[in-house]
Amino acid sequence: MVVRAHDLRGNFMRPILSHILGWRRYYRLRQRPLFFSTLHCPHCGMRNRDQMPGNASVRFYECARCHLVLKPKAGHCCVYCSYGTVPCPPQQRSKWGRERTLTH
Repeated sequence: MVVRAHDLRGNFMRPILSHILGWRRYYRLRQRPLFFSTLHCPHCGMRNRDQMPGNASVRFYECARCHLVLKPKAGHCCVYCSYGTVPCPPQQRSKWGRERTLTH
């Protein structure tokens, strides 16, 4: 099987750039919301990478290891804003402006 350079760039460069630049700079570079976030359970310490819904906030999330139901902290809209590495897409849109997210 032949692996082309553009195939590798699409699969491997996104997480690397997000890690190096941080999600805020990478988001501005892309001009679109990020839909993956790593949730960190405060009770058992498990980290789980999940896909966030693009148009809604997740109010409850059950940890796969300890089965603790995570709820958002005070002042946060969802569990991704409280325990995730990247805030939810609605918060990303409100922070950076809706017109920037719709451009291609």
